[in-house]
Amino acid sequence: MELKLNKPICFFDLETTGIDIGKDRIVEISIFKIFPNGNKESKTWLVNPTIPIPPQTTAVHGITDEKVVNEPTFNELAAQVYNMIKDSDLAGFNSDRFDIPLLAEEMLRAGVDFDMKNRVSVDVQTVFHKMEERTLSAAHKFYCGKTLENAHSAEADTMATYEILKAQLDRYPELENDMKSLSEFTTRKKIADFAGMIAFDKDDEEIFTFGKHKGVKVDKILETEPGYFSWIQNADFPLYTKKVLTAIKLRKLNNKLS
Repeated sequence: MELKLNKPICFFDLETTGIDIGKDRIVEISIFKIFPNGNKESKTWLVNPTIPIPPQTTAVHGITDEKVVNEPTFNELAAQVYNMIKDSDLAGFNSDRFDIPLLAEEMLRAGVDFDMKNRVSVDVQTVFHKMEERTLSAAHKFYCGKTLENAHSAEADTMATYEILKAQLDRYPELENDMKSLSEFTTRKKIADFAGMIAFDKDDEEIFTFGKHKGVKVDKILETEPGYFSWIQNADFPLYTKKVLTAIKLRKLNNKLS
């Protein structure tokens, strides 16, 4: 089954220096873009992360410091990556919890104002886990009848993820072949930032999900404890979380002035 698209969608995968969204860096990125007319394009970049790649991480994806030392940094690639995805929805495997948040951090570090306001995301892992509870390699075998060669290379994982989603749509007639519907199906909880530190409550208002103000409305804390905002901005929080918090503060200020 081919995907029904109203706009392009980019399947992508990252290989990184580790799993800390705020601190780790991209060492490889692969993007496979599908257009509503059926056209496709793909691009894979090796990336110099500018920090050492731990041996235990190299053991997973096979990318060493020596392999990327002469490759461009993400700062140098950010404009190319953004131009490829800027008009597209996004899809990946565990992308809502890892790849999109980490990509957002890299984009913001590079001075690119990345957000998800005019796009949806489809996390193929969530479809898989809700339906079958397996890993990417097992998903590829289960849905596509293929052994995933070169697992943990960004390009192989990206193509496998694309093939899996198409096979999932064939297997599960209850899944609607529509990116907005798939995005809603694969969203675990409604969050305001990628890291899940600011979420929406039942009234669709932002609340903190961590620390001493867990469950408390962000607006209330900004009003009663303004120093909390400054503490977050100056502490080691993800850049996108800081961006979202700033937007809430500005919205609150504009509401007072209007």
